[in-house]
Amino acid sequence: MNWLLIFIGGGLGAVLRYLITFIVGKTDGHTFPFNTFLVNIMGCFAIGLLLSYHLKFKIPETSYLFVVVGVLGGFTTFSSFGLEFVQLFKNGHISLALTYALLSNLIGIGLVFAAYQLVK
Repeated sequence: MNWLLIFIGGGLGAVLRYLITFIVGKTDGHTFPFNTFLVNIMGCFAIGLLLSYHLKFKIPETSYLFVVVGVLGGFTTFSSFGLEFVQLFKNGHISLALTYALLSNLIGIGLVFAAYQLVK
């Protein structure tokens, strides 16, 4: 049953992301990508609120899976990245958190560039 909640939530998150892009406008590679930036910061704020709320009030696991894994996962994975960084940092693994952030960004951007060049 959990997979169904995540599946439906992910679809809703993807539609929300599309609506933001539709409202704000698509990125054309020549201007600041406000649509993706807005989605990412909204997702990070939402996942921070929901995690705190989940830890404080112990919301049901099914609700957490639907909203955090499903909706926010479909909306933006950047929020998960932010959450994982904060959890590592909060648990005293500062160098691991910084390594995670650095490698994720450098390797991720590098692979996008490499794949683009491969097909180009």
